[in-house]
Amino acid sequence: MRFARPFHRIAAALRRARRSTGTNTTAHPGPGTGTGRHRTPGARSAASRRRPLITSVAVVCAVLVAVLALRDASGPSGSEPSGMGEECRPTELLEPPCGAWFGAFVPHERADLEERVRAYERKVGRKLDIVYTYHDMSLPEGARREGQLLSPEEQRVGEDRMLLLSWESKWWGGTKGQQPTWKEIADGGLDATVIDVQARRVKDYGQRTGKKVFLSFDLEMDTRTPDNGTPAQYVKAYRHIHDRFRELGVDNVVWTWIVTGYLNHGDLFKGMYPGDEYVDWIGYNQYNYYRCHKTKWLTFEQTQTATHDWIRENISADKPLMLSEFGSAADDSRPERQAEWYARVPPVLKGLDGVKAALQWNYRDPGPHCDLAVANEAAWESLREVVSDPYLNQPTK
Repeated sequence: MRFARPFHRIAAALRRARRSTGTNTTAHPGPGTGTGRHRTPGARSAASRRRPLITSVAVVCAVLVAVLALRDASGPSGSEPSGMGEECRPTELLEPPCGAWFGAFVPHERADLEERVRAYERKVGRKLDIVYTYHDMSLPEGARREGQLLSPEEQRVGEDRMLLLSWESKWWGGTKGQQPTWKEIADGGLDATVIDVQARRVKDYGQRTGKKVFLSFDLEMDTRTPDNGTPAQYVKAYRHIHDRFRELGVDNVVWTWIVTGYLNHGDLFKGMYPGDEYVDWIGYNQYNYYRCHKTKWLTFEQTQTATHDWIRENISADKPLMLSEFGSAADDSRPERQAEWYARVPPVLKGLDGVKAALQWNYRDPGPHCDLAVANEAAWESLREVVSDPYLNQPTK
């Protein structure tokens, strides 16, 4: 992958060399064979065939020498792709200046996270930039992983990928009395048992690895009020967690604020925004649900553009944005439709100002007809083409 661009240029040079000798290989792409090549009527003399062959060999040899020189000049396989200079390296807030990250939520059972991530990567044909996982606010102790940010499995996955940790003010499976509230969090009621424990884990991870993590507190908080509290209480809880991490010396968190993106929640978004000094990235989750939730078919552009423009106008004109969950349902009556939907992602994505990450949701949503996973091989092939776009292949160091 590191030499993809230089080798494309070498391949082009080889094709030009072949054309210059009158050899046409467009009819069949198979390397090393003569099948499918166009042949002119009549036999040519051995000498007349030999002259272009010698010329072609000379050009190929020169090109191969250039390849070796390019490889040596580029350094080891871990060096940056050609054309990716210092200006394209990630910023302190993990923003890719020259394109966008590609990531995903891959369903897993905690212990098999690594296996599931690798299986997804084999299907999509590349390594993920960002792996998205979810946690509750239960006590971060014992073997239970739900309440433990940066589990051992996540840390191993994070060795060569970035992590987005979603931290929800819930106790999954807990009693009603165990459910945290925003007021309780803001008042410091969870500091000793939950907040400080997690802050130290994140800090230790950064000190040992030098890595930062994206951290989101209560994604889609616009759907959690009034059960968890008021918008003002959410802001106080968010700021309290942020400030508590700072007091404990945690400096490896990229604070990520994630909403649903439903514009009829616009007033809630405004009232629940913690403020520019507390937010590094803004994310939103918009899908083509189709029959799920009784919606009509929406293109990728229709799912993303209106929310993007609203956030830019009403929340922040310059914060990096993240499509923190995106995807499409399938259409059983038109099996190719999901593939066509994904094919439109790159040109639209490149036109969304400041969108620096796109995370595919490869799972289902609650409700009938709500499976948003990639449905068939045609859709996988389309997604593979999407994520091979250079715009989504940025240097991670």
